[in-house]
Amino acid sequence: MNNNFFNIMQRRHFLADCGVGLGRCALLSMLGAGMSRTVAADTSTSQDASGPHVAPFMPRAKRVIYLFMAGAPSQLELFDHKPKLTELEGKPIPPSVIAGQRYAFIQPDAAVLGPRFRFAKHGESGAELSEVLPHLATVADDIAIARSVHTDLFNHAPAQLFVNTGFGIPGRPSMGSWLSYGLGNEADDLPAFVVLKSGGSLSGGASMWSAGFLPSSHQGVPLRSQGDPILHISNPNGYDTQAQRDSLDVIRQLNEKRLDVVGDPEIATRINAYEMAFRMQARAPELMDFSDETPESLAMYGVDPNDGNAAFANNCLLARRLAERGVRFVQVYHAGWDHHSNVEGGVRGQCQQTDQACAALIKDLKQRGLLEDTLVVWGGEFGRTPMVEASAALGRSMGRDHHPQAFTMWFAGGGIRPGVTVGSTDELGFHVVEQPIHVHDVQATILKCLGIDHEQLTFSFRGLDFRLTGVEEHHPVEALLA
Repeated sequence: MNNNFFNIMQRRHFLADCGVGLGRCALLSMLGAGMSRTVAADTSTSQDASGPHVAPFMPRAKRVIYLFMAGAPSQLELFDHKPKLTELEGKPIPPSVIAGQRYAFIQPDAAVLGPRFRFAKHGESGAELSEVLPHLATVADDIAIARSVHTDLFNHAPAQLFVNTGFGIPGRPSMGSWLSYGLGNEADDLPAFVVLKSGGSLSGGASMWSAGFLPSSHQGVPLRSQGDPILHISNPNGYDTQAQRDSLDVIRQLNEKRLDVVGDPEIATRINAYEMAFRMQARAPELMDFSDETPESLAMYGVDPNDGNAAFANNCLLARRLAERGVRFVQVYHAGWDHHSNVEGGVRGQCQQTDQACAALIKDLKQRGLLEDTLVVWGGEFGRTPMVEASAALGRSMGRDHHPQAFTMWFAGGGIRPGVTVGSTDELGFHVVEQPIHVHDVQATILKCLGIDHEQLTFSFRGLDFRLTGVEEHHPVEALLA
């Protein structure tokens, strides 16, 4: 089913299409994303009047930069070295291993495919990394690697939604929205939750940064990595700032009168959307202007504003600039990791686009004193099979299928224990055998780093108390925490 159907049916999207000019820009691109927790409590109805129910821990992080690798990177080519696969290449997986498994495209008894790259240990921690991650290897002692993550879903769209929203179908609030709701915003001229994209389309779509049933003030705000960060944010010729301010004042008065009559919290969101957009007109051009960055900084990331292939590098540098300006949650999506064919060439190409900038982000945050209170997360929606995918009908060979049973993520910064590797899989990289980490455990860990008890961050909707991590029992991964 088309994910857009669910978004179109939400009333806030109807409201978003009612404006014109800057107001339409504000409502379409960042509907209320700058409204803080305090403002929300002052202007909403009883649904949100009590604010979030947060039982605080001691926070180690103030903000999150989440590097989401959409398409599912192959852990077997990057982080989870399995020499046994080389030994068994071309042979079928033992029936005892694959019993009861389902796959998107291949048969469970497909032949084994060995790792395509060499691995080596790095740093004092001895982190074992693939040869296609030479830059990440230089910060091996600053990251924590989790090799035992697993998920419930094995197709891209639901699995991407599950990681981002805790649920496999559209309509639930995203992680950034929960954090905006639970912690508010540190910046008054930028949204609490910003989305940056590169590498192509995303299976999960815009539902991955939706506010769901939370007040739409907590929705993610997509920014472009080149040119104006939001379309139409610049005034047209002949329309000066004072004229715009006068227009917005009149619109605000009309909206406030309507709010007094009907008490709809979405009108308060609309008011704040206009005001945030106006403030961003001064802030956003400065944010996107890299001229104040040193040549060394640009070279470290691999930034090239004129090179579309450098979009991920640009976004990583922009993520650091957003973090130091107080943005609570920066979601950096990079698509292109879905390698059903030629997993070797695909992974190599993606690492050439992303490895340098990921390591540069860690180094840059660290040298600026920001890493200690900025949590950096890297990972996709699931892993890839130890078996080969090959289909003459689909034109596929030497690829890997979807594998929800085990995949790898890494973490760095605020609240994370550096230089550790947590969890392990069996000799085939098929099943988790030590320290299983469910996606909801990852979410609980992120929340704890920010001082939030994942069981207490709830929102009442249609008579039920919802939370990011669902209703089953899950826990922060203490082995990852400092």
